[in-house]
Amino acid sequence: MCAEQTTPDYRDTVFLPETDFPMRAGLPQREPEWLARWEEIGVYDRLREKAAGRPAFTLHDGPPYANGHLHIGHALNKILKDMVVRSQQMMGKDARYVPGWDCHGLPIEWKIEEQYRAKGLNKDDVDVVAFRQECRKFAEGWIDIQREEFKRLGITGNWPKPYLTMDYHAEAVIADEFMKFVMNGSLYQGSKPVMWSPVEKTALAEAEIEYHDHTSHMIWVRFPVLAGASGGDIFAKMKAGVVIWTTTPWTIPQNRAVAFNPAIAYGLYRVEAVGEHSTAVAGEVILLADALAEAVMTAAKVERFVRLQDVPADQLQGLALAHPYRGIEAGAGEWDYDVPMLAGDHVTDDAGTGFVHTAPSHGDDDYQMGLKYGLPMTYNVEADGSYRASLPLFGGQFIINADGKEGAGNVSNIKALHAQGALFAKGKLKHSYPHSWRSKAPVIYRNTPQWFVAIDKPLDDGMSSYGETIRQRALTSINQLVSWTPIAGRNRLNAMMEARPDWVLSRQRAWGVPLTCFVKKGALPTDADFLLRNAEVNARIKAAFEADSADVWFVEGFKEKMLEGIVDPQAYDKVNDVLDVWFDSGSTHAFVLRDREDGSVDGIADLYLEGTDQHRGWFHSSMLQACGTKGRAPYRGVLTHGFTLDEKGMKMSKSIGNTVAPEEVIKEYGADILRLWVAQSDYTVDLRIGKEILKGVADSYRRLRNTMRFVLGNLAGFDEAERVAPADMPELEQWVLHRLAELDAEVRAGYARYDFQGVFTKLFTFATTELSQVYFDVRKDALYCDAADSLRRRAARSVLDLLFHRLTTWLAPVLVFTMEDVWLSRFPQAGTSVHLLDLPETPSAWLNPELAAKWEGIRAVRRVVNGALEVQRSAKVIGASLEAAPVVHVADTAILAALKSINFAEACITSGIQLTGDAMPDEAFRLPDVAGVGVVFEHASGEKCQRCWQILPDVGSHAHAHTCKRCNEALG
Repeated sequence: MCAEQTTPDYRDTVFLPETDFPMRAGLPQREPEWLARWEEIGVYDRLREKAAGRPAFTLHDGPPYANGHLHIGHALNKILKDMVVRSQQMMGKDARYVPGWDCHGLPIEWKIEEQYRAKGLNKDDVDVVAFRQECRKFAEGWIDIQREEFKRLGITGNWPKPYLTMDYHAEAVIADEFMKFVMNGSLYQGSKPVMWSPVEKTALAEAEIEYHDHTSHMIWVRFPVLAGASGGDIFAKMKAGVVIWTTTPWTIPQNRAVAFNPAIAYGLYRVEAVGEHSTAVAGEVILLADALAEAVMTAAKVERFVRLQDVPADQLQGLALAHPYRGIEAGAGEWDYDVPMLAGDHVTDDAGTGFVHTAPSHGDDDYQMGLKYGLPMTYNVEADGSYRASLPLFGGQFIINADGKEGAGNVSNIKALHAQGALFAKGKLKHSYPHSWRSKAPVIYRNTPQWFVAIDKPLDDGMSSYGETIRQRALTSINQLVSWTPIAGRNRLNAMMEARPDWVLSRQRAWGVPLTCFVKKGALPTDADFLLRNAEVNARIKAAFEADSADVWFVEGFKEKMLEGIVDPQAYDKVNDVLDVWFDSGSTHAFVLRDREDGSVDGIADLYLEGTDQHRGWFHSSMLQACGTKGRAPYRGVLTHGFTLDEKGMKMSKSIGNTVAPEEVIKEYGADILRLWVAQSDYTVDLRIGKEILKGVADSYRRLRNTMRFVLGNLAGFDEAERVAPADMPELEQWVLHRLAELDAEVRAGYARYDFQGVFTKLFTFATTELSQVYFDVRKDALYCDAADSLRRRAARSVLDLLFHRLTTWLAPVLVFTMEDVWLSRFPQAGTSVHLLDLPETPSAWLNPELAAKWEGIRAVRRVVNGALEVQRSAKVIGASLEAAPVVHVADTAILAALKSINFAEACITSGIQLTGDAMPDEAFRLPDVAGVGVVFEHASGEKCQRCWQILPDVGSHAHAHTCKRCNEALG
């Protein structure tokens, strides 16, 4: 018997990929190691040194509030900022990022008050300086926590030296910026209705308001017409009444007028019959807008009524009405005044009665009517939401109780109106109503003396390049000086700025920067010398704050110390309100961009980046503040992003249980998955996130990671001696270089316009489709089986090296941890980091549109071949594409010539291929989107090469058994 022949094992002779880069990322465990490494080698500081002399790019951080752990909205915001900063740096800028925190204000004050209440203490009984120091300590604790949480997201920046609005220098500058408004004459004290929180006993800014459904009482109230002026005698003889409608019964004691609109059609109506429990009276006569009469009668359970006559506008103008509480015995004459009928454009016939109850102290429209017609203001409502004790009938009753619930004020008024015979109808209305963002309690409009900045007053400050007033400067900045991403942001802020009233700066709180001004005793707010305007006093205040913080304002004797030797301290009172925290954050441009070495050269940021709610918040307050002190916007660009929603598109809520905490995502997937979610999303709209979405993101990540692993594995041992010049490379490599040149331009342009979704989509498609499914698929054979010095293999490895340098840097702003992992897997030397690099220059000479067009045609035919082979594979006719040698029919002669000019069998990963222009047979496989191409399957003929697995006729005819010519030569 002859000895059994064995097939040679050539596995050790092929160049299989070699890399320590793991398939499994292990991001939750490994990311902290990279963070520690970046801190150890000082990446941020080294970038600042490297970037000296470069064009500066400053993204100014909108300060998050220093209380509570981060939510997913924080993560979205900070990751977007980080991608901007990193991409700008890698494109050749000196991209600075100073993180900051908002530290003053109600949320922290509220937390300390809660602690006091828990101990049975009253905030008002505690020394204000001691209270402020507790607030400061509370903020410090949360800053340290949030700083580590932000860093864990891979955010780069000057973390050791952030800015804080409670730093002594910051407080000094905020006060100094405020005093500029004192000096330029735009600050004034006025008494007008503002959003007021009875629970927190303070005025609120619009940005501190949120809207929730609320059920209000609604009432229809008769105001009897008095005999006398403008034909009132006719209506008085009929005992006619004007009916108003309101959802705030508690404002009735403050009524000073009733408004009508001359453009509305009014009529006189008589009630004929009423239903059970109706408070209307059969036979009574009332005035109503014609469009609303039916609805009013229905609400009042009136079963039959008649319209008596038209009531022209000239009959309404000048009518005098009786207040519903006129003559009430317990009223002590409080309401025994005439209520005028006044024309107002704000009155509509969309809802109500066509007549509007006007209380100038409790609504903006009402206040404007009061200004126009000289109506008196009332001061019936105290800071805690109760009526003044001396108010007849209702003194001491609460509108909103201390717990945020409805007080007795509304029901007491309804009962009093009913007792007076003034209640025509009543009901309940569920509607959207303003609530305090902090206490979640309803707010009211309340007239109270507050400090305002006049935004339409011409300023004599020598900064009129963009307008004389704050509003003019803001509108010019919005439309001429600032670029907006997306553009809708411009329209939104422009509309807000056109319509906004004067800026309310004062808050009745303890934790904040005080309104550093003094008022003359005995003077009226309208007097020229009411406010002390003295530059020397201002300088003293600023220096004192710089040395000892704003706390000194509340120390006994501070007024005397500031005024001594300049004016008589006893002639002035010190204002003890604190500034709206939006003034704090609106002033950050001064103590960050202007004052810090790592700020901005001209004190103007290249970009402000926040959520869409900041059009009425930080973007808005920064614009107002800077237009008053700099004469223009403090930013050249604004980027806004949407809110975060759950997977169903619902707002996240702890009570619903649909929140996604960044900490939990990082614990399960790693921060890079969270960053990739941001990059894959369209941030210009609301973004959805949840378990299924994150699974999809993780899958995309794995595919991209496998691409990078292939590159690393096939670059093992690569050195410069192997490199092939682009001109000497095969066409397939030159096509990849063309794509790199195209992508380089697209990536830079995308990053420049902050289009992270567009950049990532292009790179992901390139990596997972053009590379993994085409280039890598085709070149695996050459990389594994060609001789080490073959041109084809060397060219492929040269291209992989170029790919490596571009993909790692292009993706580094997004996947900060993973690209560091990729980089260090190849270059593990101490002190190296992908984040110390710039995007490599990519020669435009690599662009080859003609070659690209040729390979577009080749790839289209390749798809048809792959489709035909997949049919055979599914039918189990073949196991691998190398078992095939199909016949490919191509009708287009140009495409056929292109296919014949290359090794198309290699491109299709088949052992052979026959190209023909002959008419394709009926059985040929076709794809509907690739016309004129058909494929007929044929088996490859010959023997299988035991090294490269191609089936070729020459296998077995060479020195090395069972090898093809190529492999035999590679073996030597």
